[in-house]
Amino acid sequence: MGYEPAFGNRREEIAGFAVAELARRFGTPVYVYDAAVIRQRYADLAAFDVVRYAQKACSNLSILKLLREQGALVDAVSVNEVRRALLAGYTAEPEEKGGPFPIVYTADIFDQAALDFIADECPVHVNCGSMDMIWQLGERVAGQGREITLRLNPGFGHGHSQKTNTGGDQSKHGIWFEDLERCFELAVHFGLKITGLHMHIGSGTDLEHLRQVCGAMKQSAREVGTQLQTISCGGGLPVPYRPGESYVDLAEYHRLWQEVVDFLESAFGHKIRLEVEPGRYLVAESGSLITEIRAVKRQKGNLFYLVDAGFNNLARPIMYGSWHPIAMAAGDGRYLSGDDEEAIVGGPLCESGDIFTQEEGGFVSRRRLPRGEVGDLVVLGITGAYGAVMASNYNSKLLAPEVLLDHGQARVIRKRQSFEQLVANELETE
Repeated sequence: MGYEPAFGNRREEIAGFAVAELARRFGTPVYVYDAAVIRQRYADLAAFDVVRYAQKACSNLSILKLLREQGALVDAVSVNEVRRALLAGYTAEPEEKGGPFPIVYTADIFDQAALDFIADECPVHVNCGSMDMIWQLGERVAGQGREITLRLNPGFGHGHSQKTNTGGDQSKHGIWFEDLERCFELAVHFGLKITGLHMHIGSGTDLEHLRQVCGAMKQSAREVGTQLQTISCGGGLPVPYRPGESYVDLAEYHRLWQEVVDFLESAFGHKIRLEVEPGRYLVAESGSLITEIRAVKRQKGNLFYLVDAGFNNLARPIMYGSWHPIAMAAGDGRYLSGDDEEAIVGGPLCESGDIFTQEEGGFVSRRRLPRGEVGDLVVLGITGAYGAVMASNYNSKLLAPEVLLDHGQARVIRKRQSFEQLVANELETE
């Protein structure tokens, strides 16, 4: 069933809060997250042994704590994401001996800070995406009996954009499948134990590609042998952004992976944990970016709504041509009546590409929206993933606040950045 927003192109409330009231209380632009949506998406994945949140999608500490309370473990792709997880209450070691690691560091390299922290200070589990990672960690922790996971590139990939394809010979991600034996020898040399295998070939996984991944996982797992305890099917679970798009069939998705687990448990004679690693799936639909119209322009046949948010706040459209549902609300609480019009929604930045209504390749498109005026509000939907986390200070714009809507309360979980914070680390020279 395709995604059809119940609010259409007019949206007067979010999680029971009037859009106009949220804008008045917190200013614009502002990110708001509906906690109930996050809880529901987590519950959708109950069939998996472990749900490991890929925090790169939205790494706010309050979001991490919310998911930890639901039972999610966490994936980190940098040393500071590891530190965020620790601040949110996660620990490095499993709660029970032999249990899943609360935090997994997944990367293709160690920068020096990450290697020092993980080798010497906080022994989180490492999902190695290159042989050099095995070598560098092994030299530092040889003889400690540390467990590692290998992220394998099975030789093919898939993604909704070439920029999100994480498999195949042109992808930088993962250890090439033909190098698995060399990795095993290197791990043995340093006394590292390969207890996990991970495969993620890109965002927007379809079931045909998934069957190929499952076959590749079976083959690679047999090569690793009985020391294997966990397989991870990665993330990439899609959410529908456009009308006509649909969710993945989670029951079939799980069934295909469970077949792999059953095969390996029969071969090895012990239980194998099945992990899923969603980021976008858990948080995308919870998020909305509220922004205010600051100018209305008509140029020949084009109507422009220029708002106070730009690609400094939401980069996905300019990066991938990503489509987000767009709705409007009156800034003064009135109902937006009148005929809809084809409109282009753009931001304040000094770039022609600062357009929210564009397709991949930078082609400007239009949306049917209510007739609005300065002071009315535009709501960009499904922005909970790769929204606030990819924001920048381009044009010296300040980072927007983030607000969590939960059980009838609206709570600021990140304050709006101040100008003083913006320039605090810059040094003047004489």
